[in-house]
Amino acid sequence: MIEQGTQRDETRTRIVEVAGTMLREQGAGAVTTRAVAEGAGVQAPTIYRLFGDKDGLLEAVAEHAMSAFAAVKAEAVRAAQDEQTDPVEDLRAGWGMTIAFGLANPDLFVLLADPERGRRSAAARAGTALLADRVRRVAEAGRLAVPERRAVDLVHAAGTGAVLAILSASPADRDPALADDALEAVLGRILVTGAPAPHGPGDAVSSAAITLRAAVSDLDVLSAAERTMLAEWLDRVAER
Repeated sequence: MIEQGTQRDETRTRIVEVAGTMLREQGAGAVTTRAVAEGAGVQAPTIYRLFGDKDGLLEAVAEHAMSAFAAVKAEAVRAAQDEQTDPVEDLRAGWGMTIAFGLANPDLFVLLADPERGRRSAAARAGTALLADRVRRVAEAGRLAVPERRAVDLVHAAGTGAVLAILSASPADRDPALADDALEAVLGRILVTGAPAPHGPGDAVSSAAITLRAAVSDLDVLSAAERTMLAEWLDRVAER
């Protein structure tokens, strides 16, 4: 029974890897069940049995690739924390990794940009969680001007939009610098500006609330109920 399960897993992995190579090197149009079956050394019905249809196979390919990329990003996040890398520079580094991945894997990125697929993807959620970790470090440093959730959404939306906008142009006309401009626009919105005071009293209060909100889970001097209440209050102040 275990042997059969292992064989099934090995077959599934081989099919996903073959389909992933085809998707990366030849595009989505080349990923047909017949071509993948031949490349993986299996019968076409095996693909239908394991993945349901071509769309299910493509989703498995996307999940596999994103899981591998998320593991690389997770290691980068850990290294930045251990080395106490400047949190804004770490956020920039994460942005650069994501843009580079999207431009190097256009068909895969377009698949993952589908909102329905994104919601179903555990790997995509893990990637968003890593972005949230990076944003949390910026907040803890007192440099975030908007609530963490808002910052995560803005960075994620801008990154996805930048890659799709670049890919929409013909290969000869693609301008990767568009992503750099998009990042600067987002950072201008989410970071505290000035040296170092925010623009006015209201901004100062919001910035302080955002910074304290990032540390609420570590305030062991408070009970769990008190931390929950404090977090709610700080969210309301930050979103004011």
